[in-house]
Amino acid sequence: MKNKLTMFLILVLAALFGSHASAGVLISVNVAPPAIAVFDQPPCPGDGYLWTPGYYQYGDYGYYWVPGAWVLPPSVGLLWTPGYWGFVGGRYAWHAGYWGPQVGFYGGINYGNGYFGSGFSGGRWEGGVFRHNTVIVNVDRNNVHNTYEDRSVVRVVKAPNHAFNGKGGIKAQPSKVEVEASRAPHQGPTPVQVSHAQEAHNSHLAAHGAAHK
Repeated sequence: MKNKLTMFLILVLAALFGSHASAGVLISVNVAPPAIAVFDQPPCPGDGYLWTPGYYQYGDYGYYWVPGAWVLPPSVGLLWTPGYWGFVGGRYAWHAGYWGPQVGFYGGINYGNGYFGSGFSGGRWEGGVFRHNTVIVNVDRNNVHNTYEDRSVVRVVKAPNHAFNGKGGIKAQPSKVEVEASRAPHQGPTPVQVSHAQEAHNSHLAAHGAAHK
């Protein structure tokens, strides 16, 4: 129970303090995350929501999946930089995601749905309004009214889709713009995102705890 509580607190801290540097120190393991599978994206619930992709997190029984979710950004003009696992010094360290005016480096990981390894092509801010690229994201124009189409940004997810950056995984390096984005002031996950991650963690514990009874 003590180990479970410790890991739970680490996950919460990693989510709350979503800085590029601190997150890698909080969670570090010696097992590589599995390849990322392709999941169907649920429809956008309405105007103003941004997609935050799913990712692998590490718990008491190994890796588990935190599903992607539609989230309201903490303020107008902010974009989500997904977290990622990076292989450094023989271990896999988790770099937590964050909100900022530009998308930073997320390891070159292809999360799909507009997060194809660098930047974000699923939508953009225009005049204080977020517009969705309907070629990339799942939107119902009856519920979402600010949209556009840009087919030039579509990319195919090729297997194996590695879930970490470094030796044996993705070899991408951050661009100058991505480095600047990570150093600029940014915000960690919203309370809704933290709660979403906690639910996935609790399900992970419940599923494996039941299996070990």
